[in-house]
Amino acid sequence: MPTAVALSLGSLAMAITAIRGVFLGQLASETAGRCIVVLFIFSLLGYVTGRIADSLIRDSVKSQYKRRVAWYRDGLQQAGYDISETSQPESQL
Repeated sequence: MPTAVALSLGSLAMAITAIRGVFLGQLASETAGRCIVVLFIFSLLGYVTGRIADSLIRDSVKSQYKRRVAWYRDGLQQAGYDISETSQPESQL
């Protein structure tokens, strides 16, 4: 996910910079230099943003999974099933 966000954001910023250069009538060499700088800056920004988003999503999915497993086990215990044989250690969740 971080790589995809970095590539998307960097490419979008580069395209906007190139279009801006065309509309302002700037020389191609000036515009290309700015495009490269903007590409690297926004790719780095996109990578950091993607890493943060990936971390948040993984933590959220993990906590939802743990809550769902706990809910399921509580339901089995309330129904009278013995789940002590099938319980997994916490490290495997």
